[in-house]
Amino acid sequence: MARIVQQPSAFVYTAVKAGGGRSVGMRQATNRAGLAESLKKDKMLLMRAYPMPAWMAVRKSLKTKDHLIINEQLAQLLSRGVPLVEALEVAAQTVPEHARATVSKLRDLVSSGSSFSEACRKVEAFDHVTIAVYRASERTGDLAGAAKQLATTQRRTLQVAGKAVTLMIYPVIVLSIALMVAFGMMVGIVPRMGETLREMGNVPWFSNLVISMGEWMSANVTLILLVLAGAVATVVFLRAPAGRLVGRISRSVPLLKDVILAQESVRFFSVLAAMSRSGVPLADGLGVANQAITHPMLKTQMERLRTRLIEGGQLRNLIEQVEALPLSTRKLLVAAERAGDLESAFNTLATDMADEVDRRSQRFLAVLQPLLIVLMFVIIGTLLLALLIPMLNLSANIG
Repeated sequence: MARIVQQPSAFVYTAVKAGGGRSVGMRQATNRAGLAESLKKDKMLLMRAYPMPAWMAVRKSLKTKDHLIINEQLAQLLSRGVPLVEALEVAAQTVPEHARATVSKLRDLVSSGSSFSEACRKVEAFDHVTIAVYRASERTGDLAGAAKQLATTQRRTLQVAGKAVTLMIYPVIVLSIALMVAFGMMVGIVPRMGETLREMGNVPWFSNLVISMGEWMSANVTLILLVLAGAVATVVFLRAPAGRLVGRISRSVPLLKDVILAQESVRFFSVLAAMSRSGVPLADGLGVANQAITHPMLKTQMERLRTRLIEGGQLRNLIEQVEALPLSTRKLLVAAERAGDLESAFNTLATDMADEVDRRSQRFLAVLQPLLIVLMFVIIGTLLLALLIPMLNLSANIG
């Protein structure tokens, strides 16, 4: 008889800690007993629990690190003959607290008769690429191998994401410091010195313009801060279109566009390697891998390749038309297709592209550092020159 899977609810609880203190918080559980068991694992004793409305239940999606932990556990346990339900129970104790409810729900769905891929779809915490890989592995009976391949893919994704964060954080920090210094000068220093310089003699038009701007900013600091807060709120609210705009601009910046293409290639070949490992035909694997990338040129050319491949074309001829990929990559795929070993080629290319992301990121940062120094000088140096020029003219007149 199939078990009825209860949906997790949100509870506000009061619990006693092992050291004697009290803890108040919110946590998801299927019922009060489940909440007590969850707190017990964290060495807390439940005192009171109040169920909250369904709309207040916070559903946190799984992060890439959570997926990596789950797949590593499944790969290790399933390859040693541990049943899937027990493997999921172990994974539920391994993942961070915010992901335990999701993995527990997965275990309940599988134990009630659902296939693993269908359970992943129902919990709405897995992307379509991961679900497609699980579904294909269920047909071949190699769920452990698919989980291992996905873990490798997610480890590469984390490495690439770390390099991308570095590329974004460095210029943002430098520019933020430059803008804050410039803002402080315009509000606090420029108006005071400007008033003194005007009393001492004629001020050049450029210096007068900067001084007037500083006086206006000093008199309207509150308005400027409100506008900045509104701009930040707008960007956060419209982060999806803002992200697309940033991506479009980034793909046109020299050197940076090469880093982005390499990042997209890592995801593309990692997914293809996972699909090939699960025995999925190349055309179907391309259909899933194309959904994992966002680079317009690469995506368009790969979709055209897949369409012509379905129509009867040969990969060795069609791959030459994918100009978004380097020539060496295309030649390797042609050789692998002739040897009948595309899975190894996809794995090799994913690893090589991850290394290429590292090299291109270092090259981009090497060029970016002097450019940022020049930009800082332009921002701050302009204000300094606007104040120094009248002082030099005054000294010359006195001399």
